[in-house]
Amino acid sequence: MLISKEGRITPELVVKAAELYSTPLYLYDESIILDRCRRVLEMPNAFGLKVRYAIKANSNKALLQLITAQGLHLDLSSLNEGKRAFMAGVPYDRMMLTTQEVPLGEERRDLEKMILAGMKYNVCSLRQLKLVADFAHENNIALSMRVHPGTGAGESATRNTGHDYSSFGVHLTDIDQALDFARKKGLVFDQIHVHIGSGGDPAEWRENIDRELGFVEKYFPDVKTINFGGGFKEARMPDEDAADLQHLGAYAKRKLIEFYERTNRKLMMEVEPGTFIMANAGYLITRVLDKKHTGANGFHFILLNGGMETNSRPLLYGSRHPFYVISKEGQLRSSEFDLSALDTEKDRRVIVGKCCESGDSQCLDETGNVTPRLLAEPQLDDFIVIGGTGAYCSSMTPFNYNSALQIAEVLLRENNAFLLIRKRQTLEQLVENELPLSNNV
Repeated sequence: MLISKEGRITPELVVKAAELYSTPLYLYDESIILDRCRRVLEMPNAFGLKVRYAIKANSNKALLQLITAQGLHLDLSSLNEGKRAFMAGVPYDRMMLTTQEVPLGEERRDLEKMILAGMKYNVCSLRQLKLVADFAHENNIALSMRVHPGTGAGESATRNTGHDYSSFGVHLTDIDQALDFARKKGLVFDQIHVHIGSGGDPAEWRENIDRELGFVEKYFPDVKTINFGGGFKEARMPDEDAADLQHLGAYAKRKLIEFYERTNRKLMMEVEPGTFIMANAGYLITRVLDKKHTGANGFHFILLNGGMETNSRPLLYGSRHPFYVISKEGQLRSSEFDLSALDTEKDRRVIVGKCCESGDSQCLDETGNVTPRLLAEPQLDDFIVIGGTGAYCSSMTPFNYNSALQIAEVLLRENNAFLLIRKRQTLEQLVENELPLSNNV
């Protein structure tokens, strides 16, 4: 019996993984990762498609190797993401850097080496442009530019990267200044990039296609590639609808053909999925440590051995994740996708972690308030599996808070074999870079 609507994770596999690697741990389903890679690569397109995996979603070495082996390139948000991908065997000519960083000194030299090795540099500010200008001109390197469109959409306000309260990219009001400077320096922009946010309404994503093509036609005569960003909405919960990539691709294809018919310019399309590739491939396996309550008018709390230090998305965004209750013997007590046997009044509970924070809960709304969820009554030492944790969990959570240790990551291969892809951190590793008060080195 599967615990969710897709993939191959069963209660028996959960128990086996917990026995082999202890809890909490992340378990990734390779079959879902491969399916998502295939679905993105099959998006309709007019004149070619390049898919860049957003490495910030989950940057584990083995996963980068798996995903790039399917033909995906990489979207970087920092120099170090590029360096770690290179250490994993991915060449720089399969990467594009879109960053808030302004590399100077040794980092500037590293950036230039990476660009010379083929990495695409996506200029995101006037200062970045001015600092790279002479180097790009001397080496005949074409640049990309991220444009801030002044409007966007996201799963939450903090995931909207296009509105005026977000600082990403060169704002439209600075475009003329940027292009005037570029002309004087003899620079060429052969790519334009706009990313409006993550997990927003697909209709907003379609509108961005029209908007971005307008930018290209008005400002960028040399552009050959148009990057529409990522942010494809994924459905973690039963009441959520995922973006239809075939529909979005068909819309983009039609608009690119219309652009060609109007301008005689064929543009290659790029997209940058992260959540769509990894989110539903990941499961966080935890154990029930304790149960508490706050009186007749309060809440019934289920305390787990993994909380905000393993999944901070509910705390950060008010995000919801599916819950699966599995007995220590391997019986599925309840699944988020079948709650019909539960009492809608009596079976409402709040899942919390062990961190010393009132916000350490997996049941928070966008305002940070506790929202009880429907799930079966677990027993002590039972498992609660939190789904949708493949993206922006292991890569983003404060795993050393309260001196917790970074947890293990395990990949369930297509042949149902487990592969350990990150060892559990040790306490010695946590403190190894700290120096004693008496150290004078």
